[in-house]
Amino acid sequence: MKTKWMRWTTCLISGGLLAGAGPALSARAAGTVYTESNASTGNQILVFRRAADGTLTATQVVASGGLGTGSFLASQGAVALGGDGDWLFAVNAYSNSISSFRVRKDGLELADTADSGGTLPVSLAVSGRLLYVLNQGGTGNIAGFWVGDRGELEPIPGSSRPLSSTSASAEELAFSPDQSTLVVSEKATQTLDTYKVQAHGRVMGPTAHPSNGAGPYGFTFTGHDELLVTEAAINAVSSYDLDHGDLALVSPSVPSGGAAPCWIAATPDGRFAYATNAHIGTIAGFGVGRDGALSFLGLTPTASVPLLDVAATRDYLYALAEGTNQILEYRVGGDGGLTEIGQVGSIPPSAAGLVAQ
Repeated sequence: MKTKWMRWTTCLISGGLLAGAGPALSARAAGTVYTESNASTGNQILVFRRAADGTLTATQVVASGGLGTGSFLASQGAVALGGDGDWLFAVNAYSNSISSFRVRKDGLELADTADSGGTLPVSLAVSGRLLYVLNQGGTGNIAGFWVGDRGELEPIPGSSRPLSSTSASAEELAFSPDQSTLVVSEKATQTLDTYKVQAHGRVMGPTAHPSNGAGPYGFTFTGHDELLVTEAAINAVSSYDLDHGDLALVSPSVPSGGAAPCWIAATPDGRFAYATNAHIGTIAGFGVGRDGALSFLGLTPTASVPLLDVAATRDYLYALAEGTNQILEYRVGGDGGLTEIGQVGSIPPSAAGLVAQ
């Protein structure tokens, strides 16, 4: 099914791939896509092998050693890759723990499970051997860990830091591309927090920056320290330049053409970004300039409401479709347009987090 960009409109389309449509298939090696079940009876990591043409095949289900919430997890970054793809990390939100997994050629192997240092862990960030977790529950906090040679998770003494408010409703944390700064989005307080990373693994902060638009939710970085933030309350995306912890607004509140854009991912080359309009089930595409300036490209419709997390590789985009219990698969065109190439079904309705390599 070929999807053309539709500016400010949505429609239902069907049919097969047009002969010769889209770019040639990538010659890059196959990869892997991960999500977690977030099941209250026992959290599991779902592993999907990515073929050279971008399509996915379910290959493995691995217990995480913890419990999920069994329901919608309001966050981005519940699973994260580290060590150049050698390690996978996941939150166990209900049991207040995090897990590490060794990525082997024949699949995942659970390495360690540790207390998250707070309540309701929802998002993870990895920088080399340094791992931070965002705990959304209680008064909210972030906490740091060192990742050992065998994947053991060692809490960093004194690394726990508060959020800007005890009622922040924080949704995500991530390291900047230069690894000098941790960023946290706070939906309720409409702020973006920055923490300065220290040599010993602890961080200084937070420094609270007002969000340009209401409801900052998910965010992603391009390779040039440009920060793209969804604004779920006003159906838009803003971009910022991050310079040593300071945020300078670049593109203010570019409309997403839909309702409740919450999750966002950028292609590794930083040219395109995609946000899911959760409440109407469309994917909003954006062109990204080298300075972080955003231009709305159009919408790709899906059959799923809600439409949750997204993950991008150089040539492919994947979306977690809770409404249809699938992972949707797309090829990214040279103009940023998306061509649907398939879907994988039987995803638990409680699934959370999505990462691709």
